[in-house]
Amino acid sequence: MNRSENARAFCRLLAENPVIAAIKDEEGLARCLESDCQVVFILYGTICDIGEIVARIQQAGKFPVVHLDLVSGLTPKEISVDFICTHTGAQGIISTRPGVIKYARQKGLLAIQRFFIIDSRALETMFRQLETAAPDILEILPGVMPRITRSIQKKSPVPVIASGLILDKKDITDALQSGTSGVSSTCPETWFM
Repeated sequence: MNRSENARAFCRLLAENPVIAAIKDEEGLARCLESDCQVVFILYGTICDIGEIVARIQQAGKFPVVHLDLVSGLTPKEISVDFICTHTGAQGIISTRPGVIKYARQKGLLAIQRFFIIDSRALETMFRQLETAAPDILEILPGVMPRITRSIQKKSPVPVIASGLILDKKDITDALQSGTSGVSSTCPETWFM
């Protein structure tokens, strides 16, 4: 698939089930494969096993997205995007780095830019970087700020995902009611709601 097909598939899957399984270890991988979550954010792995992790997710019929900054042995640089394209079947990447996001789009991957919204300055930086990196999807952390999430969603030219500290059904509901397209959580209980 090319980037626009990956972006359409991603958004379609989120429309069917807006909860994204964010996995940080083998136990999480096993549990997410049993869940109804269609999209999986991979937040762990090494350069040696990331291809196998992606393959297991794809074999389960799910959409794998690799958080490039969190894979041991990869650096958050363009060469790592090339590695993901060449050695895994991942359909997308997550990164905090605007240059990596821009390059991933050029390589045909879905590009999700992650931002930590800790104050008004971080919010301003986010909007400036959105213009230059032009990600397909915006992921904001923490995801338990409905009022801020709503404000970001209204101004964002791309779909928004809420992540971080999403622990229960109320957190999911609040995030979705604030206008986000999806919710990412590392809490397995949320994957089965």
